[in-house]
Amino acid sequence: MAEVEFRSIEKGFPGGARAVCDLTLHVPDGELLVVVGPSGCGKSTVLRMAAGLEAPTAGEVLIDRRVVNSWSPQRRNVAMVFQDYALYPHMSVRGNLEFPLRMRKLPKAEVRAKVAETAGLLALEDLLERMPGALSGGQRQRVAMGRAVVRDPSVFLMDEPLSNLDAKLRVQIRAEIAALHRRLGTTTLYVTHDQVEAMTLGSRVAVLSAGRLQQVAAPADLYARPANLFVASFIGNPGMNILPVRVVALVPHGVRLRIGERPIDVGVPEAARADLRVDAPLWAGVRPEALSLGPAEGSLRVRVEAIESLGHEHLVYGRVVGVPVSAVPIDAGAGDIGIELGRVVARLPSTERPPTGAELFLKLRPESVYLFTPSGECLRHGHPGSIGP
Repeated sequence: MAEVEFRSIEKGFPGGARAVCDLTLHVPDGELLVVVGPSGCGKSTVLRMAAGLEAPTAGEVLIDRRVVNSWSPQRRNVAMVFQDYALYPHMSVRGNLEFPLRMRKLPKAEVRAKVAETAGLLALEDLLERMPGALSGGQRQRVAMGRAVVRDPSVFLMDEPLSNLDAKLRVQIRAEIAALHRRLGTTTLYVTHDQVEAMTLGSRVAVLSAGRLQQVAAPADLYARPANLFVASFIGNPGMNILPVRVVALVPHGVRLRIGERPIDVGVPEAARADLRVDAPLWAGVRPEALSLGPAEGSLRVRVEAIESLGHEHLVYGRVVGVPVSAVPIDAGAGDIGIELGRVVARLPSTERPPTGAELFLKLRPESVYLFTPSGECLRHGHPGSIGP
């Protein structure tokens, strides 16, 4: 096993395009770290630089504390699992598992033993004589993982390995990957655009946008304490509701804001409060599950536009009455973030289903409000006890 480290990595392409900008990231020995972000954010490029398939323009890649920029992929002792399986179609499952071992010219007895061990680990014993074309998508992905495991690498690199599977299979294989990591303890760098995978698999999650690292944290911390507006709006399904607000007054331990129909008092750390002024513009963020039917102080008057029924709950999409709908780009140090103002989504129990077209009041709890500067930096995380010492 080995730790992986990126030090001040830059990656540019001809024409001036920059895929990765000043990336510094450390993956300790034995950790499963997930890199997540929207399409085109540079996450697969990061993985390819770790594998030796791409060379950084600047900076250093280290594996087991050794700079490997000039090392070939073979010398790095890493194993990569791709989203398209990359199995040899003319070889059986056994042949696919044996191939990387035969390339290393291992004794036949050792090859047989390693293949048998890996097949047992991934429940492939009954599939060894089948050809890839006769396997389901989930079985092919297990074979692809087996071909990586059988090499006994120092590091696993996984590039969106579940993206070709249906929803049910993704859940199953995700659980198998988590169990495999617990059993083997091999350092793993896992790339995905699916935040459900990121939040359920990673001991830590690194969020990328426009080639820049936005935040690295444990999944629960990432959700509860986003560093900026991009992370807050990207993590969560549906994403955080973002509303423009202004400071009405400074109050003890916080600020008074007008959000919706009435002003509410929201606690702010003293250091951040010292920089705020009356009429200062801010962004307020509220998770869909933090909204409930009102009326109450801080209510939002909303006209229901659509409802998604999920069985145990409803997602209610609505337009805030009196607020024009507009798309606003916000530069939060992560490239422009497109936010549609004037619309919100609430997560309500299945017993509460308002009719489409109806007007209702959504209660906004002060302790659930996040605050962000105009440039997107998080001033305050939502938490209980928003006003008081």
